[in-house]
Amino acid sequence: MDWTRGHTIGHGSSAAVSVAKSRCSDEVFAVKSMELSKSQLLQKEQKILSKFSTPYIVSYKGYDVTKENNKVMFNLMMEYMPDGTLSYEIRKQGNRIDEPLIGYYTKQILQGLEYIHSKGIAHCDIKGQNILLCKTGAKIADFGCSRCVDPEERDEPIGGTPMFMAPEVARGEEQGYPADIWALGCTIIEMATGGSPWTNVTSSASLLYRIVFSGQSPEIPKFLSLEAKDFVSRCLRRDARERWTAKELLKHPFLEESNLNYTGNQDFVTSSPTSILDHDIWNSVEDETMDSTIQKVSSLDSTVQRVRELSLNSGELKWRWNDDERWITVRRNSE
Repeated sequence: MDWTRGHTIGHGSSAAVSVAKSRCSDEVFAVKSMELSKSQLLQKEQKILSKFSTPYIVSYKGYDVTKENNKVMFNLMMEYMPDGTLSYEIRKQGNRIDEPLIGYYTKQILQGLEYIHSKGIAHCDIKGQNILLCKTGAKIADFGCSRCVDPEERDEPIGGTPMFMAPEVARGEEQGYPADIWALGCTIIEMATGGSPWTNVTSSASLLYRIVFSGQSPEIPKFLSLEAKDFVSRCLRRDARERWTAKELLKHPFLEESNLNYTGNQDFVTSSPTSILDHDIWNSVEDETMDSTIQKVSSLDSTVQRVRELSLNSGELKWRWNDDERWITVRRNSE
């Protein structure tokens, strides 16, 4: 398939996301690209995404290998989500989303989590920045840190964003389905307050030390309803075995109430731009984000060493808007 690469809408440590358009059908989609020689993680993400078929996950469109500017590139093609990230929407709404809408987005995220968990996959990096929006609501994106949950693969590296890490993940013990539920609870706090789930932390080291050793969970906003506070508390149990599963949470009264308030209403999301070049999409990120680097943890690591390693390797993803609107025609490498 011939396609045209547009401007870059996102940058990570080694991958870039661009708008793209098919030369045959004029379909607009997103392309995540990385040099082929460094694309092991992107190829892993491609294999995982290709197994999914659900409206609650950003759709997989395919992949190819191209040669551009004397570099061989691996390209992962995905559904283009014109309304950007949930974090971007939170800022647009004045750093606080109304509770019924929080419930609506939460239900869709949970439906996505229930689906991928049923496939044996944990996302491992749920947060507002990795939830994308369109007219129908929210979809989970960015499976760069995702992993198969298999007892035989306990040595698989652990990764994600420290601010949204569950205690067992920060300790380097395990990263499974309950870690996604913890991160969902943190994301609800992000939607409700426009801020980080953990407050009054000055560095990644102090954050991780607090997650591991304080015995506390992120503070649940007092202004939320009793149903919402109870829901978040089920997500933020420090003992992973006590956290509710996605399937259990989907039956919680908080989501039932939110569903009643928003049934049939699909005009609650920010309107799509008149052009895909119109506004700054996918351009927010928390300072605490790990630079998409998956950290290896050996069985000999102490908890303190784990905190030290995560803090040293945490950095800010350099997402930026590219004003260069040039388009490049791209063909398969074999052509």
